[in-house]
Formats: sequence, structure tokens, C-alpha cells
Amino acid sequence: MKKYLLTSLAALAILLSLAVTHELPAPVQTHEMPGDSLTENWDKHIAAIKADIEGREALPADSVFANLSIEVLKHMPAGRLLNVMKFGFSRSLGVTCEHCHNPSDWSADEKVEKSITRDMFRLVGTINGELLPEIEGLKSRKAVVNCTTCHRGQKKPALNLE
Repeated sequence: MKKYLLTSLAALAILLSLAVTHELPAPVQTHEMPGDSLTENWDKHIAAIKADIEGREALPADSVFANLSIEVLKHMPAGRLLNVMKFGFSRSLGVTCEHCHNPSDWSADEKVEKSITRDMFRLVGTINGELLPEIEGLKSRKAVVNCTTCHRGQKKPALNLE
């Protein structure tokens, strides 16, 4: 574990030195749809989905929605899953629902972004469940990372502190 941490720290030092000495690209715009705010987009889709699942909000999400592959999402109440999608994913990346989903078929896997999100969710699980607990000296034994930790409301993870 110590060798892994030393290698990770060395890689981080290199990345930080590159960020200081090289010009980085301008931040990506968060809105995907001109003239339509993210909040309006989310509210429109969430209202339609809430109407579709009315009376089933408290059921496990996998009994209401098709094609949920992330284990922890399967067991949460279906109504709560909508907030996780809005705040945990869409808002953290500054994207609309259409970034990962086809609103005509929410369960479709046609977009690579949906697959990437699933993989990144597993990455976050590994960091939070295995790597952070192994770091000695953390002030909080409940330290966590999430999408916002790196993305900061942008599609591409933040590469600098500007």
C-alpha cells in the first residue's frame, strides 16, 4: 500500500508541476442546450418521470426503473434516485439529463457517457471504500470523494484551481 501511495504522490506532483508551468484549456461551458437552463431541463424531465412512477416512489428503484446496474442505486427508493441523478450526477458535471440518457428510452445504453459514468461510480467506490480508509493521518475517518470533487460542475474534471 505504501508503494502505491508513493507512486500516486509522485504522479500528483508531476501533474501539479505541469498545471503550474503549462497553459491549460479554458473551462468548458456547463450548458448543453442554448436558451434552456439546466434547472429547467432537470425539472421538466423529473416532473415527467415522477408522474410515470406516481405511487411507486418508495419502492426499490430496480423494481421501478429498468437497467440499473449500479448496486447501491438499485436498492434506494425510486423517488430518491431522481435526486441522486439530478444532484449527484447532472449538477456535479453541469450537464442535462440528455448527456447520458435518451429521454425516449431512459434505460437505453446507447450513449458512451452512461457507460463512463458507471465506471467512474465504481472508481469513486474504490477510492472511498478501499483507498481513503488506508491513508493514515486523515482528520476524518469518513473522508469521501464524489463527482463534484474533481468535476466541479464541468464535464471534464478540473485540472487547475482557477
